[in-house]
Amino acid sequence: MKSRFFIFLLLTWLCTWSHAALAADETVNIVAPADAKIVRVLAHQDSFVYSGDEIATLKKEDGTVIVLKAGAAGKITAMTAVSFQNVKQDEVLGTIATTPIVADQPVVGGDGTLPAMSELLVDLARTTGAYGIFEGQTTQDWTVGIGRVLMITVGLVLLYLGIFKGFEPLLLIPIGYGAILSNIPLAGIAEPGGILTYIYDVGINTGVFPLLIFMGVGALTDFGPMLANPKTILLGGAAQLGIFTTLLGALWLTDLVPGINFSLRDAASIGIIGGADGPTAIFLSSQLSPRLLGSIAIAAYSYMALVPLIQPPIMKWLTTEEERKIKMVQLRHVSKLEKIILPLLVLTICMLLLPSAAPLIGMFMFGNLAKECGVVDKLSDTIKNALMYTVIVFLGLGVGSKLSADKFLNVETLGILVLGMIAFSIGTAGGVLMAKLMNKLSKNPINPLIGAAGVSAVPMAARVVNKVGLEANPQNHLIMHAMGPNVAGVIGSAVAAGVLLALL
Repeated sequence: MKSRFFIFLLLTWLCTWSHAALAADETVNIVAPADAKIVRVLAHQDSFVYSGDEIATLKKEDGTVIVLKAGAAGKITAMTAVSFQNVKQDEVLGTIATTPIVADQPVVGGDGTLPAMSELLVDLARTTGAYGIFEGQTTQDWTVGIGRVLMITVGLVLLYLGIFKGFEPLLLIPIGYGAILSNIPLAGIAEPGGILTYIYDVGINTGVFPLLIFMGVGALTDFGPMLANPKTILLGGAAQLGIFTTLLGALWLTDLVPGINFSLRDAASIGIIGGADGPTAIFLSSQLSPRLLGSIAIAAYSYMALVPLIQPPIMKWLTTEEERKIKMVQLRHVSKLEKIILPLLVLTICMLLLPSAAPLIGMFMFGNLAKECGVVDKLSDTIKNALMYTVIVFLGLGVGSKLSADKFLNVETLGILVLGMIAFSIGTAGGVLMAKLMNKLSKNPINPLIGAAGVSAVPMAARVVNKVGLEANPQNHLIMHAMGPNVAGVIGSAVAAGVLLALL
């Protein structure tokens, strides 16, 4: 009996030892998943990696970014991959000797001898930004050479527009500054381990920052004009026409233009620019198409800032002088109880019909409820001031981290800017045409100009409507009438985002 037990223990030990030996000898190849260019290599020969550690980042010709991560722990025994190397699909980039236990320890090396002064000066010169740009241009890729200079210039232009022209300064200034930071050579501010990467991962990749801003917008919004004239909700919905039209346009552009390869999720993210709602565009892009986030955010906020220039020609082209002179009936008074019930009612409808839009609608309506209930003034004040503006700073910097030259300078970015303009223009036209139709069918006159406020650029679009109305008739004040579709447009863009999230 004892001999059998001893043999059993011996066999068990031999099996365990042989399994450990096999595991120690097992090697795994690091293989390129597609034809691409290596952007950066984070793992090096003789270094140890753990399961889930990033090994390298690759970029396909269409701009798709591929992150290679270790699937097992072990020591890298070979690494042939270098930054900016073109690789083919299934090409072996290195090998990992897997092991169940990784013992990593600091390496103590060097004999303490001071290098020659000439060596120190050369090494110091190689750490300068000028050398980083020169080396990138001559030995690597133009996007990390002169491309960085171009993107820093873009950042300066955004700062100029925000500071001196007053175009969406709250966001264009931090985005522009973030663009400059992310393109500083050799600094690695927007690369793994850099502060902008942490900001992006914590607040934008998770969708937290856009949702907090949406809550702040809710606390700043007055639903009274929409409640006083509920028909204007239709105008907010009609102005979202640009979203779905541009989605189809992005797919069509993919078939038409070489170098552009928008997936259905990319096209949905681009289309949301037509809603003229920056937080919604950022939220949807972070969920569906993170690789295009920088381009989409820049397009969305740029066109929001350019509302006074883009909308008036479209409005005048689609309406007659007589239509622009139409005076609307004064709005009725909306009670406090109606304003309290509305956010709860909208949230309930969202919960029953479109739960995917609940993050956006829920935060928006909570901010509005805090404003309208009248018993948490300090809470409401914090939401719409200190909290929202703090988040805006980090949101802008996080978006700026996606404006590094290697991510932004491509044909797809130009396509996004063109499609964004089309989306915004179609959204404006859709609202105006719906208002013209409603004016024909309604007993009370409706000025078609208010349809342009259906895009959710609050309150700028409503102010533009009022300005164009006053140009036609100095006594025609449309600001409060335009706020109805303007607020409805915010809800409409959130609903459109929820529909796209649910379908894709």
